[in-house]
Amino acid sequence: MYITTTIAYVNARPHLGYALELVQADVLARHHRRRDEPVRFQTGTDDNSLKSVLAAEAEGVPVRELVDRNAAAFEGLRETLDLSFDSFVRTSAQPRHRAGVERIWQAVGHDLYRRHYEGLYCVGCEQFYPQGPCPDGHAAPLQHVSEENWFFRLSTYQDALSDLIRSGRLRIEPAARRNEVLAFVEAGLEDISVSRSAARARGWGIPVPGDPSQVVYVWWDALANYITALEGGDYDRWWVDEPRKVHVMGKGVIRFHAVYWPAMLLSAGEPLPTEIFVHDYVTAGGRKISKSAGGGADPVALVDAYGVDAVRWWLLREVPRVGDVDFTEERLVARADEDLANGLGNLVNRVATMVHRFLDGHVPPAGERLVEVRVDEALDAFDFRRAAGEVWRIVEEANRYVERTRPWKQSRAGQEASLGTLVAACRELAVHLEPFLPTAAARVAAAVGGERLPRPEPLFGRLAPAGAHG
Repeated sequence: MYITTTIAYVNARPHLGYALELVQADVLARHHRRRDEPVRFQTGTDDNSLKSVLAAEAEGVPVRELVDRNAAAFEGLRETLDLSFDSFVRTSAQPRHRAGVERIWQAVGHDLYRRHYEGLYCVGCEQFYPQGPCPDGHAAPLQHVSEENWFFRLSTYQDALSDLIRSGRLRIEPAARRNEVLAFVEAGLEDISVSRSAARARGWGIPVPGDPSQVVYVWWDALANYITALEGGDYDRWWVDEPRKVHVMGKGVIRFHAVYWPAMLLSAGEPLPTEIFVHDYVTAGGRKISKSAGGGADPVALVDAYGVDAVRWWLLREVPRVGDVDFTEERLVARADEDLANGLGNLVNRVATMVHRFLDGHVPPAGERLVEVRVDEALDAFDFRRAAGEVWRIVEEANRYVERTRPWKQSRAGQEASLGTLVAACRELAVHLEPFLPTAAARVAAAVGGERLPRPEPLFGRLAPAGAHG
């Protein structure tokens, strides 16, 4: 499976909304690796945007300095969020990316033409709109732009795109997003501008081949990363031959990935992605968290304050498959305390304590399996909250089993049978938990591993005093 996220603008540091996408993709990658499937997980940064130029001007620093600094912050999320990506793309720093963009441009030359364009442009979205305000909530007024650009004959591919989506050869999830894209396509596609004047871009970006007065539109440039990052045999392995090519993205960029990108690939004679999963927004006070809007929760600061397990678990346990979700630190703390400290941590500590108390730490033979979880089924539907809930069923059933069997009141044979079942459940929990919370899963595995358990120690501390959640 070839799993990609969108690549982030680097006009500012990362926010929690983008961390959601990275964590979701990481869960997919870890889950499929655990099933011994070949996986490539790729992410990166979109450096060639006007937003970065304007941010650098506002800060009074060279564009390269700002881009390099913020790109490093995004790449550093690997350690912060326990990510396992195999490749990190930087569109301004890797020569193969520019060369690849130029190849694609030339491959679609039969569908390119130049004409005058006039319209309203949102710098935050890096796209034109027929009227204001920006539908994605960017506060800055739309700019009236009049210039000559290169255009792509998107209209040529309307029927082909409709057939791809209706047939399921291009799977878009959830269904509401599929229907949204299909309605947009079948309402009639217009050709799109795919370049910007070099003067307006301040010379930042990839020049249009053969036309140095223009730079390649940042979205055209960025979308190409999914194949330009594949060097040598990796291109054939992961783009031509790989049966599952999955794009993970937020709902604000679905049109680019589900309409413009497949049309570009059809024009260039390239293979297409197979699946697009679209998540909704993490909000704060009901407003989308974004770099442009400001005030976005900083994932690095949150991990520093509460730990990576608490942050990842909130993103996976609280964010629904469909619908926005409002973030507060209080909700993050409440979820971590309820699930990780009181639920999972208490279960493992309680089981290990009883094994030491009644069996001198020696692990008895595994007993019955308490619950059959359907993590695979949930993740195949890109339902991360349901998948996390499936893992949590092991914790809930094991805690119910403790109360039902009461090992402290059983005979030695009964204790061995009950505790064997509980240790096996905790070990299974560690296996299923790993894609979601790799650090916590390792601690659980260590606490219940071996023929003789180590002395029990708390796995999670409470993040708030008792009663503080209200």
